[in-house]
Amino acid sequence: MNADDAGSLARTPLAQWLALAVEREASDLHLVVGHPPILRVHGVLQPLTESELDKDPLEALLLPACPPLFVERLQRDKNLDFSLALAIRGQAQRFRANYFFSGQHLGACFRVIPATIPDFAWAGFPSELADRLTSLRNGLVLVSGVTGSGKTTTLAMLINQLNQAGGCRIITVEEPIEYLFPRVPTSIVTQREVGVDVLTFADGLKYGLRQDPDVMLVGEIRDRETAQIALSAAETGHLVLSTLHTRDAKGAISRFVDLFPQQVQHEIRAQLAMGLRAVVSQHLLPSAQPGTKRHLALEVMFNNSPIASAIRFAKLESIDNSILTGRAAGMLTLDESVRRLLVAGKIDRQTAEHLVSDSSLLDRHR
Repeated sequence: MNADDAGSLARTPLAQWLALAVEREASDLHLVVGHPPILRVHGVLQPLTESELDKDPLEALLLPACPPLFVERLQRDKNLDFSLALAIRGQAQRFRANYFFSGQHLGACFRVIPATIPDFAWAGFPSELADRLTSLRNGLVLVSGVTGSGKTTTLAMLINQLNQAGGCRIITVEEPIEYLFPRVPTSIVTQREVGVDVLTFADGLKYGLRQDPDVMLVGEIRDRETAQIALSAAETGHLVLSTLHTRDAKGAISRFVDLFPQQVQHEIRAQLAMGLRAVVSQHLLPSAQPGTKRHLALEVMFNNSPIASAIRFAKLESIDNSILTGRAAGMLTLDESVRRLLVAGKIDRQTAEHLVSDSSLLDRHR
């Protein structure tokens, strides 16, 4: 978007709604025909005091904000992801935009990207876990969770720690690029956007392997080719970080294997048993104090002999017990993570009971 386009956009209702999203600490702005603009603030949907959106005026607001390069793709694919930057209160603010059609009407969701990469303390992500993950020299690390659980933020924090430590050649493949990593004299970070700098996630990984990487980040593993290249890169001495849309660690393993045809899954499980280093599954839970930011609950699994055996022989039901008995090795069950948040007064009992496998675990003293 050139300066004239950005200036025109800044004077529209869309820019005003995006500014409100930033001001109210919203994670998302939803624009859907038949509804007023709606913000999601700390997990709660909050309609703005605006009229319901009509098809033609909404389209007239959204299309000028879309980069001209992408308009044809939107019409062809009926979905589009891109990043958008606006000056809000004199500060550059970035958003991830998703355009879609529903009932032949154009709609959009804008995700607010924090102006700076958050620190681990703010996110509630254990610094000792971050140190352990970033100390890995090779292998595959997966961050799983539902949409909006903070997976992208976690990956950004990990990559930023590697970048700041120096001596690292980092390649990211994202759709779209969200966080921008600062330039560090002793590290090199190349961020490539799918559809702009490279055609697919798989191409970004494949050609990235020829660019002398130490660390590779792929925004999401969603197809067989990307999964295969990521696994191969992890096996050949690179640290590969990515995300999967699953609820827990064993679901991430199952989802990864299921991307492949049945006849090769045995081989993939054997590769994954060797190449996987860790799975971190995330949940963002509403705070016990309404109107404040949500709290991060985690399931943490590190690959060891019992888990590798469970992956290799498709005995995934045993992984939960391996995580439970692996506490001394740094593993963490979701139940225990939720219990700690409850004991600390960060979440309420109802929220905790909704997520744990057995509510009696919440009363256990450790």
